[in-house]
Amino acid sequence: CRQALRRATGPEVDFARAEREHQLYVGVLRGKLGLQVLELPADESLPDCVFVEDVAVVCEETALLTRPGAPSRRKEVEAMKRVLESLNLNIVEMVDENATLDGGDVLFTGREFFVGLSRRTNQRGAEILADTFKDYAVSTVPVHDSLHLKGFCSMAGPNLIAIGSSEAAQKALKTMQQMSDHRYDKLTVPDDAAANCMYLNIPSKGHVLLHRAPEEYPESAKVFEKLKDHMLIPIANTELEKVDGSLTCCSVLINKASEL
Repeated sequence: CRQALRRATGPEVDFARAEREHQLYVGVLRGKLGLQVLELPADESLPDCVFVEDVAVVCEETALLTRPGAPSRRKEVEAMKRVLESLNLNIVEMVDENATLDGGDVLFTGREFFVGLSRRTNQRGAEILADTFKDYAVSTVPVHDSLHLKGFCSMAGPNLIAIGSSEAAQKALKTMQQMSDHRYDKLTVPDDAAANCMYLNIPSKGHVLLHRAPEEYPESAKVFEKLKDHMLIPIANTELEKVDGSLTCCSVLINKASEL
């Protein structure tokens, strides 16, 4: 954790606690929700490799392997490629050396893509994503004061965007609303970091939402508690947040019939 990238210096990561929090996260997905979870092997030479979301964007049967904006993360793509190939997905590789794209900048609403133009993702990366997923509209959104677009927003339901309260988050939301032909509902939470939540629609469970725990962001947790139609699961993420990690960062969701 000392080698992991971080935007600002801050408290050291408590590695034992980070492991416990991550095990709980995986346990919820596998045990409580009954999802099939494929775990990639850890690679000690790649300190950011826990953040698998950044190296692949998966939609339907197609997986785009990204070209992360941080050069130190580019080798992470190799392990992801192997596991996605084992699932027989249609693999597209981003080989243009002028392109950068982190999955944390990609918000898929179920109708369209919004791609954050940030320190890690550029216009060429967004263009390649648009070429890969031709069935969907792709709009770009300038990202300020956040590492990634999903640092202050995510989908909290089929038509519901969770968004932080900061000026940067609200400005990005306004851009998304202007770009889209569709009207989304919004759920505004006081804390930008808490706006990154993880929505799942599971046939046996209905609407499921993993959100940041009340002990971390009490005011934002109260907002999520208003979602009466959702199964709400609070998840602590205190340690990975110190190295810019959010709830969606640690998994890539794939909607695919099990072949096991």
